[in-house]
Amino acid sequence: MISLRIAIVLLASAIGLTSGPAWAERPLTGIASWYGPHFHLRPTALGEIFDRNGLTAASRSLPLPSIVRVTNLDNGRSVVLRVNDRGPYRSGRIIDVSEHAAQLLGFHRQGLAQVRIDVLPAATHRAAMIRLAKR
Repeated sequence: MISLRIAIVLLASAIGLTSGPAWAERPLTGIASWYGPHFHLRPTALGEIFDRNGLTAASRSLPLPSIVRVTNLDNGRSVVLRVNDRGPYRSGRIIDVSEHAAQLLGFHRQGLAQVRIDVLPAATHRAAMIRLAKR
């Protein structure tokens, strides 16, 4: 017979009330870079065509697709991006953003920036996707 505690854990897990991975619970911080010309119009990990003028990003660990808010910690600028690719592949970096996103975040010329990444809850994905599509 299943104990009440096990039954509660199983039920909570089934409806998504258990804690998820660390990236879902707290912001990530680290170095961001940008990618553009060499990858422009090539397929992403999701099979979409990469547009360096879009508002997208690449991550090695976040689920595909994900919606994230990336904030440049040096100037406070932030932008909402759709993670649709894998990368960056250089050690010490946690996210690659599109060229346009780097321009909006204010680190296009520098190439790198210290950032905070907030993964937006799944419930906000659709609203964020609609906003991104209108840009």
